[in-house]
Amino acid sequence: MAEEIKPYEQGGSKKEQVSRMFDGIAPYYDFLNRLLSLGIDTVWRKRAIDQLEGAAPKHILDVATGTADVALEMARRLQPERIVGLDIAPQMLDIGREKVRKKGLEPIIELQVGDSENLPFENNTFDALTVAFGVRNFEHLEKGLQEMYRVLKPGGKLVVLEFSKPRIFPFKQLYDFYFRNILPAVGRFTSKDPRAYRYLYESVQAFPDREQFTNILSKTGYKSNQCIPLTLGICSIYTGVK
Repeated sequence: MAEEIKPYEQGGSKKEQVSRMFDGIAPYYDFLNRLLSLGIDTVWRKRAIDQLEGAAPKHILDVATGTADVALEMARRLQPERIVGLDIAPQMLDIGREKVRKKGLEPIIELQVGDSENLPFENNTFDALTVAFGVRNFEHLEKGLQEMYRVLKPGGKLVVLEFSKPRIFPFKQLYDFYFRNILPAVGRFTSKDPRAYRYLYESVQAFPDREQFTNILSKTGYKSNQCIPLTLGICSIYTGVK
């Protein structure tokens, strides 16, 4: 079993610490995502949503929705009847709700506080389920994946977007230096949280990416599991079907 990586050395469970960390950096989150990824994160999210276009899902759950970037893009691209965005960080959701309000999408997108390991929905509720940059923050990864499987309808599709570790020399070494040293320094200066972006690096290193993650998907019941590396392996899209 991989070592559990928490944002802080003390102060509660991983779940509690992650919630506190994201609430603390919420005002800077969108800006830092664009800055530190050079805007590539918006392309990654669009590529993930591409995986659902053929399925035309009507009811979608977006776990770890954060400030609702994925939910907003899905509403625009997929035109579903309903999207529920779930997150454990209330301050992130407050920013997301304002973005939803400005787009006039309140009848379609509902954002609520909730826990991926105890989803407040009936079995077989959603046609599709998305998680962008959230699964590595789960306190119990398999439990969260099982809960998401439970609320998916039979034939429903899971799409996970998550950081992964590049393997190609010398890009692997250059990226590792940036991710380990430069990104935390910029994040610390901007967000005023010395641990938040160090945790980002540490949690990515500990996360079971690529074939390890698709094996976990298989173990928890998903079928037709795939991994699609993006941008030389910085990020990966994972898909599975119930």
